[in-house]
Amino acid sequence: MIRTRLAEAQVALMLLTRLPAGRIAGAAPGMGASAWAWPLAGLVVGLIAAAAHGVAWAAGCDPLIAGLLAVAAAVLATGALHEDGLGDVADGFGGGRDRDAKLAIMRDSRVGSYGVIALILALGLKAAALAQLGAEAAGPLVAAAMASRAVMPVLLVALPPARGDGLGRGAAAVGRGRAALSAALGAAALLALGGPGIAALLAGAVAVAALALVARRQIGGQTGDVLGAAQQLGEIAILVTLAAA
Repeated sequence: MIRTRLAEAQVALMLLTRLPAGRIAGAAPGMGASAWAWPLAGLVVGLIAAAAHGVAWAAGCDPLIAGLLAVAAAVLATGALHEDGLGDVADGFGGGRDRDAKLAIMRDSRVGSYGVIALILALGLKAAALAQLGAEAAGPLVAAAMASRAVMPVLLVALPPARGDGLGRGAAAVGRGRAALSAALGAAALLALGGPGIAALLAGAVAVAALALVARRQIGGQTGDVLGAAQQLGEIAILVTLAAA
């Protein structure tokens, strides 16, 4: 059982980051089986970002520079996986005339003006929030990274796949149990921050729920890009709320 769970955590790290995760002995677990561990992949990314922020802060960097370096470290660790999803969703939802056009735009590798603006705002808001948090940014960074990835399995269970292939379809067999465990891990990370964490949990939930409603209306459900956008919006809402606390 322990070996199986470790293998699932390895798959989560392979799926959500560009970090080395070692080899899996025997048959690798499916994508859906790893969903409960997606917050653990977020834990690793958050620790990397927090380390980059801490080094920059200790070196006397301006708070905004420290925040930008933390954001950059997270982007490098994930290969901009979730940022890519946010840009595609912004382009598709903003520029598509109908459902088919929106899905086609989201699959296009090119980035349009909506996507560029969304990414600038996303990265800027996260860096600004970290600048506001200053020396206290490490805990929020880790908690936000975990909680924002915990919502992705929940969306896979809550929303139907919008297309017949791709990540949104391939991971649809997550199951309610794994989604619930993922959500519990993400919530625990935020609740460990006390009162501000509760407010951040609510803010993140509202942001993701709003995106889910828009995605259901725009394209009929979720895709891998929608999951990435949900992670980004949830993380932004959490960090901004913690910075304002």
